[in-house]
Amino acid sequence: MTRTNIVDAARVELLLNELRLPSIRLMWAKLAEQSDREGWPAARFLAVLAEHEMADRGRRRFERHLTEARLPAGKTLATFDFEVVPMVSKAQVMALASGDAWLEKGANILLFGPPGGGKSHLSAALGLALVENGWRVLFVRTTDLVQQLQIARRELALESAIAKLDRYDLLILDDIAYVTKDQAETSVLFELIAARYERKSMLITANQPFGEWGKIFPDQAMTLAAIDRLVHHATILEMNVESYRRREALDQKRGRGRPPTHATINKTEKADG
Repeated sequence: MTRTNIVDAARVELLLNELRLPSIRLMWAKLAEQSDREGWPAARFLAVLAEHEMADRGRRRFERHLTEARLPAGKTLATFDFEVVPMVSKAQVMALASGDAWLEKGANILLFGPPGGGKSHLSAALGLALVENGWRVLFVRTTDLVQQLQIARRELALESAIAKLDRYDLLILDDIAYVTKDQAETSVLFELIAARYERKSMLITANQPFGEWGKIFPDQAMTLAAIDRLVHHATILEMNVESYRRREALDQKRGRGRPPTHATINKTEKADG
């Protein structure tokens, strides 16, 4: 390599670093050598460099979004047993996993069923599929989020805290039925629902039907208003099946085992709702 080439290579390294093009910085020298050897046109060389940068940016974006989503590990659509939840259409769930049609208009998904029925698995699996499709998702236990919003309210920062959640296309609230108005003022949950109404989507899992939601919100009017906003543009999935964990325990007691890949099978896992 001539002195001129060495100087030019150093300049390229500095410029790519300044332009924040890390993938091109890693690949350009090797690709330039291949380009020179095979006689590529300049346009092809530039296109290949740009493709590497775009692919790497997509990978890094996915990794960031997956980390921030806080999804439970191992919950995927591939490991969810649709056969034991016959009332849930696999085709419908797969359509929801693309996200385009409903997330763009701020629609919701409501998952009802008994503890251990697979709601948390299915909601987390949908969240993962949506992250893979480029959407931003946050999975959180409803009780934890309510506590965070209550703290924000005491610090006169509730509006800001709710606004920060707008970065997520989908907010997955797991176990809403475990929130009770006895824990403190839970109107913060209503304010979150109202703020996202027809703008940003929510996926909510619940052990109890709407008739029991009066235990969550401070008064009946707020309960009805929350339900009205959630249901207005919603897909409702009912998973009224026997608990996977209870069935697994019975099978083991009888000397039969269940494959470890079934949804929500984890004897140490807290009842999901």
